[in-house]
Amino acid sequence: MQISGKNVMVTGGAGFIGSTLVRELLKEKANVMVFDNFLSGKEENIDEVKDQIKVVIGDIRSEDFVNVLKRFRIEVIFNLAAEPYIPHCYDRPHKFFDINARGALNVMLAAKASGVKRVLQYSTSEVYGTAKYAPMDENHPTLPLSTYAVSKLAADRLCFTLAHEQKIPITIMRQFNVFGPRETQPYVIPEIISQLNKGNVLSLGNVKAVRDFTYVTDAAKAAIKLMECDDAVGDVVNMGSNSEYSIEQLYKIIAEEMGVENIQVNVKEARLRPLDVNHLNCDNRKIKRLTGWEPEVDFRTGMKLTIKDFKKNGCKWPWEETFGKTEEIWIKKN
Repeated sequence: MQISGKNVMVTGGAGFIGSTLVRELLKEKANVMVFDNFLSGKEENIDEVKDQIKVVIGDIRSEDFVNVLKRFRIEVIFNLAAEPYIPHCYDRPHKFFDINARGALNVMLAAKASGVKRVLQYSTSEVYGTAKYAPMDENHPTLPLSTYAVSKLAADRLCFTLAHEQKIPITIMRQFNVFGPRETQPYVIPEIISQLNKGNVLSLGNVKAVRDFTYVTDAAKAAIKLMECDDAVGDVVNMGSNSEYSIEQLYKIIAEEMGVENIQVNVKEARLRPLDVNHLNCDNRKIKRLTGWEPEVDFRTGMKLTIKDFKKNGCKWPWEETFGKTEEIWIKKN
C-alpha cells in the first residue's frame, strides 16, 4: 500500500516524533490530519506546516473519535498519542493505562468501524526491559520495568490480538530511543543539552545505562515504510539503529559538540528509576528485510543538527516553559 494520496491521521502529531512524521508524510504527498489534545504536543511544532494539514483537537479515548475518522474519510492512522514520559508514570499510573491502553483500544475499534485501511501502533523498546541478550530481536522476552512500559505492552499485545481476532489491519512498531529537534519532554539528550547550555555541571541519573538512538527523520521514514509494507500487517517489528551509547558517552559527545569542557557530573538519587532498564540495543534486521529501510543520519550528524535547532530556537526546548503544568491542565480538562 502506498501512502501517497491517502487521507492520513497522525494522533499525537504535534509531539516530538509526530511533528517530524507529519513533515515526512507531506513529502510523500499524503493528505495529513493531526489529531492532538495539545497537552504535551505543541502548536509551535506544526506551525510551519499548518497551511498544508488539517488539525483536529481531541482525545483518542473520546466516543466521537470514530465520527472524526468517518467525517474526514481517514484511510491510514499512525497512533502516536500516549503518555510518554516515564518519570510521570510513578505518580499517575491510572492515567497512563487509560490513555496508552484504553486509548489504543478505542483507536483500533474505531478504525475497524470506519473502514480504515491500515494502522501503525507505536510501541516501545521499554516493553523488553533490560537486555537479556543484545542486539534485541522481536523474540526477546517482554519484561517491562515501569508502569509506562506495562501500559504500552498492554496496547502492543491488544493490537496484535485485534489484528488477528478482529481482522483489523494493524502493524506494531517497537521503537527504540529517538532524538532530534522539537523534543516535548525532558528526555536525556535534550536534558543534557539544556544543562550544558547553562554551564559545565550536569545533574543526571544512571550514567552507565546504555541506549540505542535513532535520529528522528530516520525514525519517521521507517514508520512510513513499515506502514506501506503489506507483509508487516499483524506483526511486531523493531525500529532502531543497532548502535548503542551509554549516558556517560552521550554527555561527553554533546559537551564536545557544544564546546563545553571540564564536565562535572552529579548523580542524583531523585533521577534514578525504581527499576532501571540498563541496556537496550536494537536488532533491526527484520525491518530492513521487510522494507529496505536503513538509517541515513549518523549519530554525530544527528547530534549536530539537534544542537543547531536548539540554538536556533533561543536555546530552549518546547517542554521547558510548560513542564510540570501538564497534570494540572489534564485535571481541569477531564
